[in-house]
Amino acid sequence: MERRIHNRKYLEPWRKELRNEGTSAEAFLWKFLQHRKLEGRKFRRQHSILNYIVDFYCPEEGLIVELDGMGHFTEDGMERDRKRTEVLMRLGFRVVRFENKKVFGELEKVLGEIRGCFKSAE
Repeated sequence: MERRIHNRKYLEPWRKELRNEGTSAEAFLWKFLQHRKLEGRKFRRQHSILNYIVDFYCPEEGLIVELDGMGHFTEDGMERDRKRTEVLMRLGFRVVRFENKKVFGELEKVLGEIRGCFKSAE
């Protein structure tokens, strides 16, 4: 029996809350990822894997895109992110992270880095 790791039911209320109250950087980047706008890849927003809720997830690429605001740059925040990324990578996912300000200031570079993570780009 396969253990369910995606979108566990008990996390649904938190996923919905995060989608409705996300950061401005998430909302901005989502405009460029939704509806298969980036190289025809489908992205999901606030998708859960195990007990983690990731900002964006592309199932066909096994790619997770995380946006980091100020809370991620504390000692505790960086350690949590490190452990989380390690667990997700052990499961076979690729994880790419960007600072929120980079999404606004260097959007084309961010989109290019995401594209560069696609398997067909390797």
